Amino acid sequence: MAIFMTGATGFLGTEAAGESVCRGFHAVSGVGGAAADPDDHGAVHEGVGAGEEVHLNDLFLEVCIDSVESAIEAQHGGADRLELCADLIIGGTTPTESLFRAVRRVADLPVHVMVRPRYGDFLYTDYEYEVMLDTVRSFRNLGADGVVTGILKADGSLDLERMTRIREVSEGMKLTLHRAFDMSCDPRTVMTDSVKCGVDIVLTSGQAPSAEEGIPVLRGLQEEFGSRVEIMAGAGVNARNIPLIHEKTGIRNFHLSGKKEIPSGMAFRNERVSMGVSGFPEYSIMRTDAERVREAARICKKR
Repeated sequence: MAIFMTGATGFLGTEAAGESVCRGFHAVSGVGGAAADPDDHGAVHEGVGAGEEVHLNDLFLEVCIDSVESAIEAQHGGADRLELCADLIIGGTTPTESLFRAVRRVADLPVHVMVRPRYGDFLYTDYEYEVMLDTVRSFRNLGADGVVTGILKADGSLDLERMTRIREVSEGMKLTLHRAFDMSCDPRTVMTDSVKCGVDIVLTSGQAPSAEEGIPVLRGLQEEFGSRVEIMAGAGVNARNIPLIHEKTGIRNFHLSGKKEIPSGMAFRNERVSMGVSGFPEYSIMRTDAERVREAARICKKR
């Protein structure tokens, strides 16, 4: 039996009936298409799908990456699939075709590609939307196994018309609705619409800052929709909390970056000048670490 209640706004988790789920929605910061993983350092097959009879050793591990080096580390660590992005530090954006080809050369894993034309919200102009459609076509022609994207309306609902068109253009590929879901205002309605337009996978933290904090909503989503769509837990997922999230929600698909900070090799440094967003480090980068992925893969009991 689900532990959430239904009010005017849909899922309320453990909140009192009549309170809007949007109460916690605005507190979710730094959410991009890929799951932001502030804490995530602690045989190839598709994800554990809707309605499948599975065992503990069928837990599925997707690793989000934004470099060739991270792809190599993720494969060595035992990832089942890669989500390829650019700029994970801002939640992930669309990678270049050259990066996709380079990752294909070094990693023998399914690759799902982020389609997110810019940083920020998921309300896109007509021009941005046309770019997204063309991007899906390009990566389909290049042989990507799936696309990862999400489009909302101004009221926080899923843009069903545009997402349905994305589904049509991505025919033959897996389609993931990314954490735009966590920025939506009504998770039950958005999940229902996702199923309606043919989404295969929904990546979510349960509309919380981390998947561990989102366990009540994740459990409700899995109980009501898990037989119709793959629900993948992401944001702050690591080897420590995978067993807890699985036990409390029944979710068997997990998403993490397994990243660590790599100091810059620059000897000369101009500390007075910032080349990007203020506050972002200029002299370090984040990359996936094979051992952190391996720890999570061991917990999933596949390696």
